[in-house]
Amino acid sequence: MTGVCYLDANATQPLRPAARDAVLAAFSVTGNPSSIHAAGRAARRVMEDAREAIASGFGGRAQDLIFTSGGTEADALAIHALAVHAPGRGRRAVVSAIEHDAVRSAAEGAVTVPVDRGGIVDLDALGALLADGVPSLVCLMMANNETGVVQPVAQAAELCRRYGAVLHVDAVQAAGRMAVRLDRLNAHSMAISSHKLGGPAGIGALLLAPDAPFAAALIGGGGQERGRRGGTPTVALAAGFAAAAREAAADDLAAVGALRDAAERAAVACGAIVCGDPARRLPNTTCLALPGAAAGVQVIALDLEKIAVSAGAACSSGKVQTSHVLQAMGLGALAGQAIRVSLPWNAAAADIDAFAAAYARVAERLAAGLPSEKRDPTFR
Repeated sequence: MTGVCYLDANATQPLRPAARDAVLAAFSVTGNPSSIHAAGRAARRVMEDAREAIASGFGGRAQDLIFTSGGTEADALAIHALAVHAPGRGRRAVVSAIEHDAVRSAAEGAVTVPVDRGGIVDLDALGALLADGVPSLVCLMMANNETGVVQPVAQAAELCRRYGAVLHVDAVQAAGRMAVRLDRLNAHSMAISSHKLGGPAGIGALLLAPDAPFAAALIGGGGQERGRRGGTPTVALAAGFAAAAREAAADDLAAVGALRDAAERAAVACGAIVCGDPARRLPNTTCLALPGAAAGVQVIALDLEKIAVSAGAACSSGKVQTSHVLQAMGLGALAGQAIRVSLPWNAAAADIDAFAAAYARVAERLAAGLPSEKRDPTFR
């Protein structure tokens, strides 16, 4: 589809040219990295170079990085291996109220920790819960995929270590959009995903701390990934993942933030309300509620204007649902009236101008069809 202004990077980033080149180059390597002959060793060299680049870039050791099929599998592997299914020493799962469905599904039945109206986890509630002495695995995302709000992960890690709990961090949205290093967070594990960085889809990673109590693989097989994840790895995707991670580390995040702020100002001038703590967000993300206008209607209206945005997470089988994240933040009706605008690595001022003009037209059309009492931007 040509001529589209793509502002849905939190669903997936455009593929970076360097990542595309790395994938194509690696496709010429035909060996299986588990084979011991020359072709296999060549493939393994590509894999291990990629592993080293990704692990070191995110504050871990190469031997502690497990390649997966994406962020969802990385989250599921962490929860399986570190908590629920640990033989003889299972841990209670504890999750924040704003976690991605990948975590909520894998940790079904978990205890939920609330967040405040700005979307930030309640550390006092977490500390009170952990103080009961029950062995726990805490799952806390680095930054929320819908609002971009950054969580106090380092402080949560301090609490977890004080009370003997294990901490898994879903850094899928944060990686490449802020400084993220497992060693500085002091967490036990961290999930990342290639396509959120501008790499190829279909590969992610779980990065473990040296003291992570990894108990058992989620997928068995031929002993790949040091016995922690079976299946022949995709060498070309790993190469593209590493290239994207290197490129993302050099992105001008301040420039991206300035573009996001411009888009936000234009939307607010049309009656939008920004959801989430304004001071603790990823630079590329804004969550905009238009009181009285259903999120799905806004997404479709903007799509007709050739502006690609989303409502909530992009992992709901194409459905637009009321956001559990915004509901947890106590935003009431606005939870079903918010869209997510997320700028890609190659966003330009022209994209923001196009969005601002289209949003103004859409807001005006939708306001004309709303009852008068719902036209006030302060309507809840």
